[in-house]
Amino acid sequence: MKYKDIKELTDAELTQKLEECRAELFNLRFQMATSQLDNTARVKNVKKDVARILTEQRAREIAAEKTAAQQ
Repeated sequence: MKYKDIKELTDAELTQKLEECRAELFNLRFQMATSQLDNTARVKNVKKDVARILTEQRAREIAAEKTAAQQ
């Protein structure tokens, strides 16, 4: 998932997507531990998606704090 796509999501969609990515990451780790994972690069991609989502959520928090402080 590209960062551009993440920026277009609403807060609720971001939270939902984060839960989905974390669940997928858990399943991928489980598959890796049992030697059933075919594409090991997928773990790295999902980790990056989680980081991108968390970054966008934090950026929105900071922006909201700034606007609240200015008023």
